Amino acid sequence: MNLTYNGETIRVESAQSLQQIIVSKGAKPPFAVALNGQFVPSARLGDTVPSQGDSIEVLSPIQGG
Repeated sequence: MNLTYNGETIRVESAQSLQQIIVSKGAKPPFAVALNGQFVPSARLGDTVPSQGDSIEVLSPIQGG
């Protein structure tokens, strides 16, 4: 299945949860996740399964000064 992950088209196996996809892409906590522009709470990442063509955005906090 094809998805968009942070603006890049990726191919993943069907029935992978957001958690599995994010871990496979190497994201390190803390981060926020949006599926098709809607925030997904971290408690729901393991049981949320995207569909063909969905868009996943993973945002990490930026520190600076």
